[in-house]
Amino acid sequence: MDGNIMVTYKILCEADLNSEILLSELLANEKIAKIIKSEYAKGQRNISLISKDDTKLRIETTKELHSFEVAKDDFADILTLAEEDANNKKLLKKECSRVELVDIETLQ
Repeated sequence: MDGNIMVTYKILCEADLNSEILLSELLANEKIAKIIKSEYAKGQRNISLISKDDTKLRIETTKELHSFEVAKDDFADILTLAEEDANNKKLLKKECSRVELVDIETLQ
């Protein structure tokens, strides 16, 4: 196969935060409800916070994305090549030792 692949990855650490919370759970929290009411309904009384659907909010550590280019023939080894690229760039450390592939894009 001719052509290249652009691989994008991020480094994962032990202390990374990655959780979900339902909007209804968030609105049920008295502190959150009080803050929302005081910000958006200042001076109003008898205010209810209602959510029609149970949307999930993701709370996660913001990560920097890193990219490199490889030949299409190396597709089967992309994860290994991403780890090698991270090692070459000195991105991997004791507490940050894993790589997660984010995007694989075919180039002309």
